[in-house]
Amino acid sequence: MMKSVERVNGAQASSLHGAVKIDFKKTIWISVMSVGSILAPFYFSWSALAVFLLSSYLTLLIGHSVGMHRMMIHQSFDAPRPLKRLLIFIGVMVGMGGPSNIVKMHDVRDWAQRLPACHVFFSHKENYFKDIFWQLFCKFEFKNPPIITIESELSDDPYIRFFDKYWWGIQILIGCALYLIGGIDWVLWGCCLRVFVSIAGHWSVTYFCHNPGPAKWHVKGAGVQASNLRFGGFITHGECWHNNHHAFPESAQIGLEPNQLDPAWAVISALEKFGFVTDVNRPRDQSQQEDLRRISL
Repeated sequence: MMKSVERVNGAQASSLHGAVKIDFKKTIWISVMSVGSILAPFYFSWSALAVFLLSSYLTLLIGHSVGMHRMMIHQSFDAPRPLKRLLIFIGVMVGMGGPSNIVKMHDVRDWAQRLPACHVFFSHKENYFKDIFWQLFCKFEFKNPPIITIESELSDDPYIRFFDKYWWGIQILIGCALYLIGGIDWVLWGCCLRVFVSIAGHWSVTYFCHNPGPAKWHVKGAGVQASNLRFGGFITHGECWHNNHHAFPESAQIGLEPNQLDPAWAVISALEKFGFVTDVNRPRDQSQQEDLRRISL
C-alpha cells in the first residue's frame, strides 16, 4: 500500500504518558513576534498591509503547504534539488522553525493521532484557548518517547542543517530588507505580524480540523479522526480538507471533490504540467484502501 514515509518508531513509546511543559525557546520567539504584532496597528500604512497579506499568503502557500508539508514531509512529489531547496527556503521564511524540527513535530503528532488513544496535546480536545497556548508556548515531554529517524537526504544535507540551526536568522534578514524598503511599518507588518499570524493560524486550522466536523473517511484504528472545514479552501491553501488528508496522506492533492478548492494542488499541478516536478502522487485506488471506511457519500 502506498503511504507517506514513516519516520517514527513508537514500539516502545507511549503517546498517553508525559507532561506539557513550557518551551522557553518557543516562548521567547513567539513573544517577540507578539510584541511586534501588538505595535503593528500603531504603524499602519496601506503598503504595509499589502506586504503583510501578500507575504503571509505566498509563504504559507508555496513554502509551507507545497514545500514543507506535501513535498518534504509527505514526499508526495519529487523535484530537482534547486527547486526543493527553494521551496524549503520559502517554508523557513514562514517562521515556524527549521526543516527537521517541522518534520519531527508533524510526524510525532501524526503517529500519536493514528494510535487508538493519545494525549490531548496531540488530539486537540482541550478548549481552543488552552490548546493554542500549548501549541505556541509549550512542548510535550514523553515519559517514553518514540524514536524519530529522518532520512539521510535531509539529515545529511548541509543546506538543511544550516537552516535547522539558523532558521530564526532569516527573519532578521527579512526585517532589515523590509526596513530599507518601507520603514518600520513594513517590518512590523511584514515580519512580526506575518510570523505571528502564520503560526497562530496554522495551529488554529490544526485545532478545528481535528475536532468534529464534516468527514467522508474513517481511518480504522485511529483515535483521532480529522474533519473537512467547508469554505476554508482558499484561506488554508487546501489544508482544510484534512479528513481527506488523513485518509490519503500520500496524495499531493488534498481537495478531492470538485467543490474543494485546493490552491496548493493548483501550484503543484502547474509545476507538473511544465515539467518542474515529477512522481506526483494521487490518492491510492480502492483496492488499497483496506485501512479506510467510507462514512459518507
